[in-house]
Amino acid sequence: YIAAVYEHESILSPNPTALVDRQSALELMGKNLDIYEQQVVAAARQGAQIIVFPEDGIHGFNFTRSSIYPYLDFVLHSHSVKWNPCREPYLFNDTEVLQRLSCMALKNKIFLVANLGTKQPCEHTDPHCPSDGRYQFNTNVAFSDDGVLVATYRKHNLYFEYAFDTPPEPDYTLFDTPFAGKFGMFTCFDILFFEPAVNLIRQYKLKQVVYPTAWMNQLPLLSAVEFQQAFATAFNINILAANIHHPTLGMTGSGIYTPVKSFIYHNMGSYGGKLIVAEIPVTTDYETNSEKSPGRLSEKGNKQLPPIFYAEMMYDNFTFVPVWEEKGELQVCANTLCCYLNFQRAVSTDEFYALGVFDGLHTVHGTYYVQACALVKCGGLSFSTCGQEVTDATALIDFQLWGNMSTPYIFPLLLTSGVTLDFADHMGWKNNHYFISKNRTSSGLLTAALYGRWYEKD
Repeated sequence: YIAAVYEHESILSPNPTALVDRQSALELMGKNLDIYEQQVVAAARQGAQIIVFPEDGIHGFNFTRSSIYPYLDFVLHSHSVKWNPCREPYLFNDTEVLQRLSCMALKNKIFLVANLGTKQPCEHTDPHCPSDGRYQFNTNVAFSDDGVLVATYRKHNLYFEYAFDTPPEPDYTLFDTPFAGKFGMFTCFDILFFEPAVNLIRQYKLKQVVYPTAWMNQLPLLSAVEFQQAFATAFNINILAANIHHPTLGMTGSGIYTPVKSFIYHNMGSYGGKLIVAEIPVTTDYETNSEKSPGRLSEKGNKQLPPIFYAEMMYDNFTFVPVWEEKGELQVCANTLCCYLNFQRAVSTDEFYALGVFDGLHTVHGTYYVQACALVKCGGLSFSTCGQEVTDATALIDFQLWGNMSTPYIFPLLLTSGVTLDFADHMGWKNNHYFISKNRTSSGLLTAALYGRWYEKD
């Protein structure tokens, strides 16, 4: 099928905490919706059957609970009512944004997924009801190609979004399409947690996911395109991921991903939006490559072992060993996790790499348990530069990386120079170890990592 995602540079309110009336809010959102409309037309012309827009693309961000209120549409969250906002605008008040989105889908005969702020009045008898008598949700909506609202999803894992409420229960949201079957839907930070993202994919055996996000890139392990691809690979699914484009805030990185191929956009250098259109297969049943078991480390007699050092990476205290030689075998351990690396530099450069391990609770910008084995290029030549954000590299390295991970949820990361993606030759489980291997990356290696999420220990 042909899919489209749009990385949108949203027109933002100059003062998001100011209180404005509904009319002014609609005017600002209208400017963003005008751009959406142009992109829907462009995507439909290229044959796209579905288009996905990013999180916060219509209203922007940095609101307070009260300042966002005029920007919120009313959405009936029950699916007992089949509603076409374009054709039946009179059914509910405060649905102007939904009406425009619905009409775009209908006019262009395309499935459309967008993110907006929504409100839902609640009774004080409801124990979860906020004191102002309403819920405010960060919401994704999906419209069918005739403009019917077919799904709503309320973001569960909020990322410091004080304007919004967490829904009382996680939404497991999916919608059906004639061209690719069922699509699941979740938002941004949700991708790092078991509920509802992982549970949804597993329970409904999903093969397609739409994913609006407003993601701030964090190298070396959590750049948007890097993790989006790893997620598609780990779950053997297609992901249509639309990010916002604000390079000054570190936000870029969208794509259409299959487990074996990616069509991505990552651009920290220039402004303006970007439409990606790609044809991808509906089924994702690829053979997972596994090969001979990674070799155990041979005891090399009295050979001097490289020093262990510690450095902060992604706000976590990683234990590292330097990768100094042209080729060799290394290991590094922390807690219960041991990481092993067989490597050979194909091209000799003076760049400094290190092999790092972290097995613990990550506590900055969210709390979640990580098990990671990572081969990274350091920012300079000293130990203290390991873990820094690096975007360019020239070293080509053949490697096999493996670890005795305690969780089945491993996201294989492979990032190359210029924040581009590569695919491993082989990956998978062998003898209770997860491994990833690659002969000759397409360009200089930035990161090769196994990013494990041990959800039970969150």
